[in-house]
Amino acid sequence: MPAPSPLAIATQAVTRLVKEDKFYQKEVTAQTEKIKKLEANLPEASKTDENAEYMLRQEQKALEETKAVFSPLHEKIADAVQRLEEHIATAESEGGPEGEIAKAKEALEQGKTVAA
Repeated sequence: MPAPSPLAIATQAVTRLVKEDKFYQKEVTAQTEKIKKLEANLPEASKTDENAEYMLRQEQKALEETKAVFSPLHEKIADAVQRLEEHIATAESEGGPEGEIAKAKEALEQGKTVAA
């Protein structure tokens, strides 16, 4: 089996980074919901559970750490999108496989949406 082309590699990189962004978005949503529940139950929970406030602070810290991932991740996506654009242009000028170019363009649109 031949090695993947530079276009295929760049396409896979953008696709992977977009999936990573979606995962972190889901993680932020889940952590936000968990914090809301902890905050709502804090007055009652602090009466019986000495760790309730500590757990709330830990969840808030985890949320902030997750949010901190987005800036570097979006920079990586922007770089990968730029490389993919270059590879698409090269593949189109050299008459590369249409299926591969179509996949690359789809990944490019997804990457641009996330990086924006």
